[in-house]
Amino acid sequence: MPERPRFESLEGLRGTGKSTLAPMLAAARQAVLVPTVPSLYQPLRHAVDERTNVEARMCLYLSALFTAAEEIQHHLDAGTSVVVESYFARCLATHRGLGARLGVTLPNLLPTPVTYHLVCQDAERQRRLAGRNKPASRWDVLVESASDRVMDAYVSFPMHHVDTTGRGPDEVLRVIMDTDRQGAHSHADTEPVGAHPHLLPPVPRSLAGTRRP
Repeated sequence: MPERPRFESLEGLRGTGKSTLAPMLAAARQAVLVPTVPSLYQPLRHAVDERTNVEARMCLYLSALFTAAEEIQHHLDAGTSVVVESYFARCLATHRGLGARLGVTLPNLLPTPVTYHLVCQDAERQRRLAGRNKPASRWDVLVESASDRVMDAYVSFPMHHVDTTGRGPDEVLRVIMDTDRQGAHSHADTEPVGAHPHLLPPVPRSLAGTRRP
């Protein structure tokens, strides 16, 4: 009986290694790397990112993810494994951290990935970000200022934690592959995201101005 296709996602803050590791993991898995903001959304994405409404931005990214999920499901149905650089967890955790008040319950039929949460000590993560040629956007700066709240929101999601501190991309990839061999179920999950509605509560606006000490 042929092996079921895998669906895997990399999550985490900027500078933890998602964009480097995603194509490497896809190549190692012989999987398709699916963008979770499809090209048709890019012009609107740039326009919305120039504005300040966090709920509007959250809705745009959710719409993009629902569209990407259709492509992901198509690949999985065809027996092709899929890797994504972030999925619904990043969208929800990020916008919760920024103070979005929308309560979201995801549909039951969405494909659910096995997720690896990339983390990195902040000093090293900031050094990586400083070495990038691309300047940080206004939203990037806002997310950095709310990084504690974003990480708190990430806790709600089932993920395998992978520390990238002091590790090169090849070593991190080996850690992910070893995690799979040691028992992580990396095939497309038959339990849908919507089976966990308790993971997606609204965030009160009053929390937006607080940070952990």
